Amino acid sequence: MEHRHLGRSGLKVSEIAYGNWITHGSQVAEEAALSCVRAALDEGVTTFDTADVYAQTRAETVLGKALNGVRRESIELCTKVYWPTGPGANDSGLSRKHIMESAHASLRRLGTDYLDLYQAHRFDHETPLEETLRAFDDLVRQGKVLYIGVSEWRAEEISAALKIAAELGLDRIVSNQPQYNMIWRVIEAEVVPLSRQEGIGQIVWSPIAQGVLTGKYMPGTEPPAGSRALDQTGSRFISELLVDDLLIRVQQLKPVAEQAGLTLAQLAVAWTLQNPAVSAAIIGATRPEQVRENVRASGVPLEDSAMRRIDEILGDAVITDPAETASPPQRP
Repeated sequence: MEHRHLGRSGLKVSEIAYGNWITHGSQVAEEAALSCVRAALDEGVTTFDTADVYAQTRAETVLGKALNGVRRESIELCTKVYWPTGPGANDSGLSRKHIMESAHASLRRLGTDYLDLYQAHRFDHETPLEETLRAFDDLVRQGKVLYIGVSEWRAEEISAALKIAAELGLDRIVSNQPQYNMIWRVIEAEVVPLSRQEGIGQIVWSPIAQGVLTGKYMPGTEPPAGSRALDQTGSRFISELLVDDLLIRVQQLKPVAEQAGLTLAQLAVAWTLQNPAVSAAIIGATRPEQVRENVRASGVPLEDSAMRRIDEILGDAVITDPAETASPPQRP
């Protein structure tokens, strides 16, 4: 497993991070979840990503249990705050109250006394940005958080946060967690240039586009049994990708993958890692063998000819502007 610096920070993360959105606490049984985490550890994954909202907080609990007994200094534990975790008026957002209460709750569920990376899960338009950044800075100064990051923030939102942090001497953002894959390339226009200039690393989610880039979804056929497309939660996020034109193009990527000695899933993950702005790609799994397959994408360089061929095959199916789709695939 290769490791990369998280932006210009001193923190190193594994190129392949293990994430438990949808799976832990909801889609798979706890023992299967524990087996996937053990497989990730066996394969050299050291970076684990979750969020308080995943499975209504259960995902953090399961991950904490799975990592119990693992040398804490040997892993990077990342979680997020923003989405509702309770019925109260202050149970969501990026207010000081919600951030502080959520951080302490995440620490308890994860069974640790500090977080390596604490991320603002979305931008909060109802809370002054200074309040949010001061709360994060206080957690850093208290030793409960080592680094702070954001998820799915626009370039102008990241820029505003950096400006305030510089003016007030607050801890600055070191990472962003956006959706990024061969199909969804929205961050390339503005977020990536700003991030490279400011030393912010991308920890990308959905590198295989909710499984679409694995090739398991065939044009003109129903999704296979047990796939995420049939899962009540997962289906909301991939429905717009399950169109025959795109599925045909994905099948045409198979020779490119074979030429590189990779499966389609490995090719998709390796593609994201070719971007120097990317610090890590998050994979999820319902079975240990999926973990073992996808980690093989670490440290794999793709030839320029392969990158060009991918662009040729996908053509106008590539989304570079969210306005190009009526309902861009997102996740909490």
